[in-house]
Amino acid sequence: MPVTVKTFTSTHDAAAALSSDRGARYLGGGTLVMRALNEGDISISTIVRASDHTMTRIDATGSRITLGAGVTFARILAERDLGFLHAPARSIGGPAVRNMGTVGGNLFAPVPYGDFTVAMLALDAVVSVQGGLGGREIALDEFLQSRDRQSGALVLAISFAKPGSADAFRYRKIARITPKGGAVITLAAHLPVNGGRIVGARVALGSMAPTPIRARAAERALEGRSLDASTINAAATAAAEGTTPGDNALASAWYRREIVGVHLRRLLSGQE
Repeated sequence: MPVTVKTFTSTHDAAAALSSDRGARYLGGGTLVMRALNEGDISISTIVRASDHTMTRIDATGSRITLGAGVTFARILAERDLGFLHAPARSIGGPAVRNMGTVGGNLFAPVPYGDFTVAMLALDAVVSVQGGLGGREIALDEFLQSRDRQSGALVLAISFAKPGSADAFRYRKIARITPKGGAVITLAAHLPVNGGRIVGARVALGSMAPTPIRARAAERALEGRSLDASTINAAATAAAEGTTPGDNALASAWYRREIVGVHLRRLLSGQE
């Protein structure tokens, strides 16, 4: 089946093309769309691209960081101001994938991928999208819940508040092939501290549900408390609550539930 490629100079026109054609898919880095095409996905009839430079812009100068949806993981690794995101960016595939894979595309990556999105979820990120009804901003956790219905919208950027200290943000990926393999589980935590107590705890998990999710029970165990052994144990015990992991070639659902608390304890304790 022939596939039509349409390239636009503006995100507005690209978004209009996406929203008007159910068979259209946006091509960013191609690590998801081209794989689908090569595997014979006949639901894709049109490839949409945009050359608008706003899609590849990084704004990390202030307290809030904005990453264009077309920013690659290699670009993130080259930015000194984004040092706290180097671990999640480095955990995405090998050099070839990091040179092509994009922040926006990662939002749609299926399990056991989408590790960078786990980091964004822990940072309480907001997604900017352009659709047939205009532009809007949507919280990332809400976006992920409706991700399968977002094919007609163009993701423009993702933004989040910069962590206030070097140890406020933490990330860990457990994979059988490190670092480029699919994740057994992925964990990220943002733990702002005020007066010695955690205020606004965010813990995110990958491969523990069909999309990255917040570990809300673990967050409740952390909120308003100091990060001591007792608090960490309580969060680790609650880590699997509300999760719905699946079985795949990397691990069973049972195994994921067994180890998520172990690795959350290590993440919060600063253990390697």
